[in-house]
Amino acid sequence: MESDTTEPMTSHQPRRILVTGTSRGIGRSMAEHFLNLGDTVIGCARSEATLQHPNYQHYTADLTEAVDVAAMMSAIRHEQRSLDVLINNAAVAMMGASALQPPAVARKMIDLNLCSLIHVTHDAIRLLRSASSPRVLNLTSVAVPLRLEGEAVYSATKAAVEQWTRVLARELGPMGITVNAIGPAPTDTDLLRGVAREKLEDLVANQAISRWTTMADIMHATEFFLHPASDMITGQVLYLGGAG
Repeated sequence: MESDTTEPMTSHQPRRILVTGTSRGIGRSMAEHFLNLGDTVIGCARSEATLQHPNYQHYTADLTEAVDVAAMMSAIRHEQRSLDVLINNAAVAMMGASALQPPAVARKMIDLNLCSLIHVTHDAIRLLRSASSPRVLNLTSVAVPLRLEGEAVYSATKAAVEQWTRVLARELGPMGITVNAIGPAPTDTDLLRGVAREKLEDLVANQAISRWTTMADIMHATEFFLHPASDMITGQVLYLGGAG
């Protein structure tokens, strides 16, 4: 699926943006969107770079491994000196009934969806402090308010991300860093590959706005939170499609 991008704006000030999980899906589309605007994008994934652009820097890293996170963040400090935006996008979803899902699978989701996000953000805070409009944006999911069967652990990790977002917003507010979260409604990405299409169509039909989320929808909400004028908007969780 090709991503939607936004035409560059003449008033746009180039930003240095770290996006986790840029090999595909929302992360890849975000990277392409920001590059199209003239931003510098730092991306990472377990796999090698699939995106080639003069303003794109890729790190091959397993974010569940502390040594990989530390090495990546150290390199970013050396090469970029500071960051304007951190987008915590990397996540994994492995669906299944809790009684049948091995604890090791749950641990894998918790390690990537929550623990690695905390580690990356911890190391990014001092890089964000020197920015004029520093932003942290976390990706959550409508699986939290919808309480979907078969997604107990996945939705629990995202619920934890939401609460962490709210508390971190209070902690980082005195530094001028805003912290918010976006929860896309069903979006046509690999993350949903294991979910029955019929189930997804039912979810979409029951939304306030009964259509699939597009990458353009996500980018619009993202830019709202990242805009310099949004410096009083923090600790918020925005669900797309009216799922909240």
